[in-house]
Formats: sequence, structure tokens, C-alpha cells
Amino acid sequence: MADQVLAENIANQLRRDILRGKFPPGAPIKERDNAAEMGVSRTPMREAIRILAREGLLVLRASRSPIVAKPSFKEISDAVDVLLALENLSVVLACRNASDKDLANLKAIHKDIADRYDDLDPLDLFEIDMSFHSAIAKASHNASLFGTYRSYLERLWRARFLSARQRRNRDRVINHHTALLQALTDRDEAAARAAIRVHLGNLADDIRPSIEEEQD
Repeated sequence: MADQVLAENIANQLRRDILRGKFPPGAPIKERDNAAEMGVSRTPMREAIRILAREGLLVLRASRSPIVAKPSFKEISDAVDVLLALENLSVVLACRNASDKDLANLKAIHKDIADRYDDLDPLDLFEIDMSFHSAIAKASHNASLFGTYRSYLERLWRARFLSARQRRNRDRVINHHTALLQALTDRDEAAARAAIRVHLGNLADDIRPSIEEEQD
């Protein structure tokens, strides 16, 4: 258990380093060098790399160092289509199945974002924002949906962070989340679907400029 926790902690640090640009797309992640830099052995570093490869952030290569993934916009757009379908199903099932505890958790995350928005580091803000959406999927109380949702959320993690960092807009985020939370509290499926459509309906178009600029 301790080894797995250490590997997850290392993966979290590497993930943040990738998002912050320390390791750009195509850059190798050298197991030995990064293990030495972090002061850990190569075994948990190797497992951390596997975790990030499963998330789609790294690409494994036989007998060579893994590299930071550089997906095409088409690959990202295809994943966005699936994610949006999962987001839509999540809000519908959360309207039906969310407990009072689930709703209280969502309200607490929403308040945290609203209270700290202007002062948060972009990556910290992004991670809290994604925790709000993950909490909705979890509130569906459908384990199959939540597992699939997490997989696609992780696959789009970097692309969405690049977009969110460039398009930071407090009123948009807070107002959209407020509408979504109200719909969930009211158990109003139609309003929840409308709110998630307003919030994420243009996600692929929002992501495109960051990806195309990077690839150019």
C-alpha cells in the first residue's frame, strides 16, 4: 500500500510538471534522472510512469524513455465528444441519485472556487474545478459511469488545462457552476442538461486554439 501511495504521489508531481511545461509534448521522461531528482527509487518512479501512460499523458516506448504525449486535435475532439456524453449522463443520474451529502460536497467545492478564484494558482484552480465535475459524476452513484468518466477526464487533462489557463474567466465559471448546482439541488434534469450544455458545449472549440498553437 505504501509503495502504491508513493507511486501516486510521484505521478501527481510529474503530472503537474507536465502541465506547467517543465516537460513539453515530445519530451522524454528519464526514469533514472527523475527518480534521482525526487529522491526516490526507480521502482515507484516506474509505476508512476505507468499511471501517467494509462491516463494518456505519457507514451511508452520499447527500450527507450517514455515521452510526453502530443495528441492531435482530432484525437482530442473525439475524446471530448465522449466526455460530453458522459457529463450529460452524469448530471441526469446525479439529479436522480445524489444524496444530501453529495450535494453538500458540491456546494463546498463551489464555495471554495468562488471564495479563492482570484488568488488561486491556475493549476490549483483547474484541479479544484475538475474536482467539482468529478463529484457530479460520483454523485450519479453509477460505478461504471464514474470509472469511464474519470478515464476520459484524465485523457483530456492537459488539453483542458491549457484552454482553462488561457480563457480564465471568473464570472463564467462561477455563474455556470451556480446554475448547474441549482439544477442538481432542484432535481431538475432538463435544467441540468441545459446547464452542462451551456458550460461545456463549446469545449472542443475552446481547446482548439491552444492545441493548434502548440503544434505550430
